[in-house]
Amino acid sequence: MIFAERVMHLEPEGAYHMLARAQALEAQGRRIIHLEIGQPDGPTFDAIVEAGVQALRSGRTRYTPAAGIRPLRQAIAEQAGRQRGIPISPSQVVIGPGAKPVLFFPTLALVRPGDEVIYPDPGFPTYEAMIGVAGGRPVAVPLLEANDFSFDLDAFDAALSPRTRLVIINSPGNPTGGVMSAAALEHIAAAAQRYDFWVLSDEIYSRFSYEGHAVPSIASLPGMAERTIICDGFSKTYAMTGWRLGYGIMPEPLAERVELLLNHSVGCTADFTQWAGLEAIRGPQDAVEAVVAEYRRRRDVLVAGLNAIPGVRCRTPQGAFYVFPNVTAFGKSSAWLADYLLEEAGVALLPGTAFGKHGEGYLRLCFASSIPALEEAVERMADALARL
Repeated sequence: MIFAERVMHLEPEGAYHMLARAQALEAQGRRIIHLEIGQPDGPTFDAIVEAGVQALRSGRTRYTPAAGIRPLRQAIAEQAGRQRGIPISPSQVVIGPGAKPVLFFPTLALVRPGDEVIYPDPGFPTYEAMIGVAGGRPVAVPLLEANDFSFDLDAFDAALSPRTRLVIINSPGNPTGGVMSAAALEHIAAAAQRYDFWVLSDEIYSRFSYEGHAVPSIASLPGMAERTIICDGFSKTYAMTGWRLGYGIMPEPLAERVELLLNHSVGCTADFTQWAGLEAIRGPQDAVEAVVAEYRRRRDVLVAGLNAIPGVRCRTPQGAFYVFPNVTAFGKSSAWLADYLLEEAGVALLPGTAFGKHGEGYLRLCFASSIPALEEAVERMADALARL
């Protein structure tokens, strides 16, 4: 079959491929420890579920405005503004069925054929995919282990050109758990002013900070609110992955364009999920704080366990719920090691190359699993790696 060139570069996300392989082994009777999928292991919080149920029972099952219901947009504007210390209007907020549309559609609205888009590598695979679909030229900037997986700013400066239209940042980051420093954000912001480009700031893990302070947002820097798109959502913070509820915050003229793209593609986001999201934001945040504290304990257990394995070197991530250990000492590719650990140890994890070529030599493990499961995974990995 002949397809449009704009989709010929698309490939499936590595996490779903590995999940399918792990499930096939489980069907054969193997017990697999799942550390490949980036989603919370607990259920959606009870109060949010109840709000969704009540919304269904009260008839919240019809079309909504493409940009989302007004009460939720208002609540997001207030909460996101407090978190980032900037004024945000509800008209700047666009609700989507998951966070991916509010990554994809601003890119479609801004990037013209031939425009260059800088993105992190290793990084979320959708970044490169959406740049190609928009007709842009993807320009990867490596994230360095020696720099706590923040941008290599020298490489970033070298990548800039008069054709730079958009820069994508992700902090805390997937797959590394790295958090960009205030100095790095200021450096990128200064370049944005100088080269007149937009910044798409993926902040889906912004509540997952383990250093006792809020993760800084580039939108909070002087002159950046008018050229920044913030992408956030409910999947990670509120364990709502299957509800499909995300949002973008952007200048109003761009929000209007993105609303039109939503209108002509998905129509709108499910009504009842938006009312559940309203409860998530307006309700008590104790459950979120408890989950973050638990993730920190899990992080510390997993990092300590991995660093005790000869040949593995693992930095302590500052945010998100991933570790990204260095496994170059084994002399094998990341993909080979991921396959080996699945087959020989029954541990499903991802090769760093699932997130770009600069992920070679690393593995990604999600620590949104119980401490006993993490401890068993480390024990199985240690046994298998000792045989190499």
